[in-house]
Amino acid sequence: MTTQTATRPSTRTDQPVPRQLKLAAAWASFMCLYIYVDVLGLYKPGAVEGILKGQVWKFDITQAFAVSALASSAVPIMMILLSTTLPARANRLTNLVVALLLTPWMAFNLAGGEWPFYYGLGFALELIILAFIIRSAWTWPRTPAFPSLTQ
Repeated sequence: MTTQTATRPSTRTDQPVPRQLKLAAAWASFMCLYIYVDVLGLYKPGAVEGILKGQVWKFDITQAFAVSALASSAVPIMMILLSTTLPARANRLTNLVVALLLTPWMAFNLAGGEWPFYYGLGFALELIILAFIIRSAWTWPRTPAFPSLTQ
């Protein structure tokens, strides 16, 4: 004798993702876009020739240029780490401030008018991620300092 058991339909549930991890993932995504916009920009006719002549856009390639480029890349790189390690209050504030300051910095890539659709798309995608970071940090839930007082 064979017994058949009915299978219950199951649903998938979303596991809660900590806000710090969401922010770190957003910064990692931002960093990938930031890098690829620059790297793929090297395919623009004349870009490599300019670099070989010691210029990027209108800037001479000097140690100061290299240091500033590294520093500007280091900010979102460090935000990946800081988003997972800072305490909630400092994390929220740091993410808000850095994302708000990076927004006009990313818009600078649109300067010059060369390849406006390419750089415009890069800026739009970076802006979407920065908006996500700002919204995530802004809406960070508060927990009461004394939970027993809220009951």
